[in-house]
Amino acid sequence: MSDAKFSLPKTNAGAWQIRPFHRQYLMEQANRLFDFFEAASINPKGGFYELSDDGEPLNPDNAVRQIHVTTRMIHCAVIGSLLGRPGSDEIVDHGMRYLWEKHRDQRHGGYVWSLDDGNYVDASKQAYGHAFVLLAGASAKLVGHPLADQLIADVTEVIDTRFWDKKIGAVREEFGNDWSQVSTYRGQNSNMHLTEALMAAFEATGKEEYIKKATKIADLIIRRNAVKLEHRVAEHFHEDWSLDKDFVGSEMFRPSGTTPGHALEWSRLLFQLFVLGHKEHGWMTEAARGLFRNAVDLCWDKVHGGFFYTLDWNNQPIMREKLWWPVAEAIGAAAYIGAYDHDEYFQHWYRKLWDFAENHVIDHVRGGWISELKEDLTPTSRLFVGKPDIYHALQACLIPLYPANGSLTRSIITTDHGGPGY
Repeated sequence: MSDAKFSLPKTNAGAWQIRPFHRQYLMEQANRLFDFFEAASINPKGGFYELSDDGEPLNPDNAVRQIHVTTRMIHCAVIGSLLGRPGSDEIVDHGMRYLWEKHRDQRHGGYVWSLDDGNYVDASKQAYGHAFVLLAGASAKLVGHPLADQLIADVTEVIDTRFWDKKIGAVREEFGNDWSQVSTYRGQNSNMHLTEALMAAFEATGKEEYIKKATKIADLIIRRNAVKLEHRVAEHFHEDWSLDKDFVGSEMFRPSGTTPGHALEWSRLLFQLFVLGHKEHGWMTEAARGLFRNAVDLCWDKVHGGFFYTLDWNNQPIMREKLWWPVAEAIGAAAYIGAYDHDEYFQHWYRKLWDFAENHVIDHVRGGWISELKEDLTPTSRLFVGKPDIYHALQACLIPLYPANGSLTRSIITTDHGGPGY
């Protein structure tokens, strides 16, 4: 695709990210997300509620707490604390104690997927969930939470001894509560989020082992697979890590075909890994650009706008719904890559994505971001009920405000001189 097609008028040239009004807009959007999610999400019995479209708790009488909701709220509350938002430290503490005292399986080790008010609902041990436990612990360490170090040490040991496949350089997917084998499925989604968490753990602890693992995962999922597949990220694999194009599973966590939103997410993570890894692997930046451009070329709906959720291996839409998180991830990626490339292509898409979010995704009446739209951009709930969490949208608002020198939390600290909250 020619970049000339996306030339910006000279009278409006220059990155939005440096403009005072746009920076104020981004922080206002971030603050509105905090307003919508933080207080309303706190479950007085422990953990966090998931919220309806109106910001009310879903099933408040016996709410199920899923581990990715617990951990992502911790991570986002840490961001709030680093920014100086009052009330955030209490939310970090509320989440960390529930994670350590309830999600952690004191009998068998590891962290269970979900609980209700008194019992395990899904006691399985998922690599995806453990990736977010590591992210929560690494984030909480940045604000000095007293449980952070032991949580990081505990989940790191579990990942190393239970999930990590040293021969292949990635994690196995899932086990029963007692660590019995559930399936031989291997997936990229859990490994992608573990890459994010490993980078955060490296930043929090300084231990090179984390960045080495992240590099091995990226090499497997992207260099050895996605690049050879014309920059399409393969989601599903057999036990020997051969591609499984015919896999059918949960469309929420293991969607069929390819998921361009994950290519957009990887494009930012690869650039971040390149920076944190001492810029040793030049292939990462080229792959990041290819992933972003290919996802935009194949997946952006040229009639209505928005990213189709999934494509088949012939690059045709399977699920035509447009979700909030690919837009959020694309914004973060365009900002991050654009900080290095100064390419009008990425600035064009950064603006176009925010136009789309402002006009179709941000809920200006009730707060939060609308989680799912039909092809014609009317709201729907085929996959998601309510507004699942703050994580993707918050990072889209804040990543453009900070230097692209690592994770968002690292950049806030190095720029704003944030300190411990405890």
